[in-house]
Amino acid sequence: MATTYRICVIPGDGIGQEVTPQAVRVLEAAARRHGFRLDLRTEPWGSAYYAEHGRMMPEDGHRTVAAADATLFGAVGSPEVPDTVSAWGLILTIRQKLDLYVNLRPIRSYPGLGPRPADAPPVELVIVRENTEGEYVGLGGRLFAGTERETASHTSVFTRAGIDRIVDYAFRSVLAGGLLTSVTKSNALPHTMGLWDDVAAEVAGRHPDVRWERMHVDAVAYQLVRAPERFDVLVASNLFGDILSDLGAGLQGSLGLAASGNLNPDTHVGIFEPIHGSAPDIAFRGIANPLGAINSAALLLDFVGEAAAGEQVRSAVADTLAAGAATADLGGRCTTAEMGEQVVRRVSGGAP
Repeated sequence: MATTYRICVIPGDGIGQEVTPQAVRVLEAAARRHGFRLDLRTEPWGSAYYAEHGRMMPEDGHRTVAAADATLFGAVGSPEVPDTVSAWGLILTIRQKLDLYVNLRPIRSYPGLGPRPADAPPVELVIVRENTEGEYVGLGGRLFAGTERETASHTSVFTRAGIDRIVDYAFRSVLAGGLLTSVTKSNALPHTMGLWDDVAAEVAGRHPDVRWERMHVDAVAYQLVRAPERFDVLVASNLFGDILSDLGAGLQGSLGLAASGNLNPDTHVGIFEPIHGSAPDIAFRGIANPLGAINSAALLLDFVGEAAAGEQVRSAVADTLAAGAATADLGGRCTTAEMGEQVVRRVSGGAP
């Protein structure tokens, strides 16, 4: 009997509602081709749900995500809802409540796209970003608001346990002969990044067969522009990983291509989403690039144990781009649905 995977689908807001259906079509094509089944359950959470219910999702929405084998997420954000409400009311709350401490962001170059010369070495690296603590925990505030004495503070929180588990995950992600780069800034942040460095060195001792290095974040940014092929796996704090991931998307040629996964490897809960936002300025015009969502679907397939299907989806994306198909962000004229159809055909084994 074919294996069935229960997949929670949350299109969310804006272009999330356009790109997610294309990723679902690709998942369905992969399931048919590789002989497994999908139990897809779509949740209407987002800004429209907020307008009706006064919250972005049900109070127990995180339990729905936890009960699924994996979740495909679109985007969140609307001009009608403050960003602090939309983000913290949905995806950030789920990440925290389910302790999705790994943010996985693969960066893969495509020939002819991005700023690198056509004869430059290919780029294929992974950024492992700490996802639940660090600079984004939200501790801080303002005093004397609106006066000349106004003072703002924002506190980062780094724990030995939190650093240990994300660095250990990154070490275990390095393929044979690969390199792990620990991203730091301990020369300027000796307390938080000093702890990061200490723990990274301790974790490295548990992985004596893995080559590793410590590099300051500004040097990493420089090298990502100059020679990104030197990297294999980078592990970074919440803030540093966030910034470097967007730089990596620039190397790919568009935010519309970049995928991510939010994971708890211990409980095997995962949410997969393109890294772009809801883009209300182009929403519902049929021009959004669905490949970031489709690449996220490939990560989802890897996560549930269908690695061959995931790799076929990635190959179909690469072949689609190589054939010259492109949405507006890549200088082309394909619609969102047309781009999705190109990938579906290739995954299904038909002619492009």
